[in-house]
Amino acid sequence: MLQVLDPPAVRRWSWLAAETLGRAREEIDALNVFPVPDGDTGTNLHLTMLSAAEALDGLPGDADAATTWRTLAQGALLGARGNSGVIVSQALRGLAEVLRTAEGGGADLGRGLARAAELARGAVERPVEGTLLSVLGAVAAAVRDLSGDLAAVAGRAAQEARAALRRTPDQLEVLSRNGVVDAGAAGLTLILESLAAVVTGSYAERPDVPAPVRRVVPGPEEPHRPEGHPGYEVMYLLDAGDEAVETLRGELDALGDSLVVVGGDGLWNVHVHVEDAGAAIEAALRAGGRPHRIRVTYLAGSGRTHPAAGGRGVVAVAAGPALGEVFERSGAVVVRREPGSSPPLAAVLAAIRGAGTEVVVLPNDSGAREVAAAAAEITREEGLAVSVLPTRASVQGLAALAVHDPLRRFDDDVVAMTEAAAHTRHGHVWVADREVMTSAGLIRPGAVLGVIDGDAALVGADLVETALEVVGRMVSSSSELVTLLEGADAPAGLAQAVQDRLAETRPDIEVVRYGAGQGGYPLLVGVE
Repeated sequence: MLQVLDPPAVRRWSWLAAETLGRAREEIDALNVFPVPDGDTGTNLHLTMLSAAEALDGLPGDADAATTWRTLAQGALLGARGNSGVIVSQALRGLAEVLRTAEGGGADLGRGLARAAELARGAVERPVEGTLLSVLGAVAAAVRDLSGDLAAVAGRAAQEARAALRRTPDQLEVLSRNGVVDAGAAGLTLILESLAAVVTGSYAERPDVPAPVRRVVPGPEEPHRPEGHPGYEVMYLLDAGDEAVETLRGELDALGDSLVVVGGDGLWNVHVHVEDAGAAIEAALRAGGRPHRIRVTYLAGSGRTHPAAGGRGVVAVAAGPALGEVFERSGAVVVRREPGSSPPLAAVLAAIRGAGTEVVVLPNDSGAREVAAAAAEITREEGLAVSVLPTRASVQGLAALAVHDPLRRFDDDVVAMTEAAAHTRHGHVWVADREVMTSAGLIRPGAVLGVIDGDAALVGADLVETALEVVGRMVSSSSELVTLLEGADAPAGLAQAVQDRLAETRPDIEVVRYGAGQGGYPLLVGVE
């Protein structure tokens, strides 16, 4: 029997909880009627705890308590799935806040569970009784002032969780009506019972999950979700400060329900159910945050219809109207963006929905990839086949578009386009309008920076000479095609000078020029 919850015990607990939830996953899924009866709470909790356990596996065997608890909480935050998984990750954060600097005895665990309940409830915008929040609150109240040993506190926490779980149908009408206990609370109970098992060394033969009186099965007479309930579950990790998160909370609360925001120290996990998934993601951008690892799940029964457009299409993001015309002439549906900014999510969604049922998206910019990925997630849930290619520059997008063949199988077309983009080196020249420190040195206003494959390669004083040097470094013995895109502010003869130099030194290379008219960069270069 353990006297303290030390790092090895925390590892054993995380794995036992993950394995127990894995064995009970389908039974917990069968209980899932709130907030949306989508039958995935057990799966989400299993994946959340599995992420936490796997994060601990990456630590050295002698990791201290502070590192162990911090890693457990971070692993759960990064891997949290669904409403319940996000709340459990915040509960683990509360435990970690107390136990990472404590000895790990019974009183420490009691204080940790009290903090876990406090943080979890604070993360939910509109708490509902009869859920895992109620169970966690009951557990915290039962053990907060206990001064017994670790086994006594862990055992009391597990017993109170089981008792509070049985009370959930009396607290939430939808549970009583369907003859079930709360699914998230059932998962939390197994997590706490796993903790007691590790502390006492007494392991249950199999998880005890209360069976529903009747399984809720979606059908014509029983919609899978309540009428009027938002149609999408949106989740993403968010890099943002506290002030941005408070702004985001207010906007997301107005957009939908089941809002949970957990995390801290600049990294957050956001969960919400909304009618407009795009608006929920754009809200993060407006608040000044950076959303990533975006997941959008279509909640069945929304009454939505899939887009009617058929066939294969390509959507390309372009900076400026002239560059957009280049892509349009090559057969793409174009989403225009302002130089230095990301395209509007709504515009990318509309373009994908109008392009066909099989769509390749060319973001053509690192900053546009997150928006393109979010739009792809949303439209996949609507029934479209969407693939976002990792094009970081317009010249890579044009290379991919050049080999696009709508008569090929979709997967084969995606592979061919991806390979064409990957085999295209990209570069540009930029006349500095401000002082910037780069890997090539300090750039002062008026200096010319040459960039190759995203890295600062050289600094020059003359635009034409710098462009010639950039292209010279990019071409190799295997190069076959050079694409030159002239910017709106390019001096007359810039692209022609590069073409003339290549005609002298590499007459075997084909050169294609476009008056693309992009802002910011006088010349974009692609080499295949």
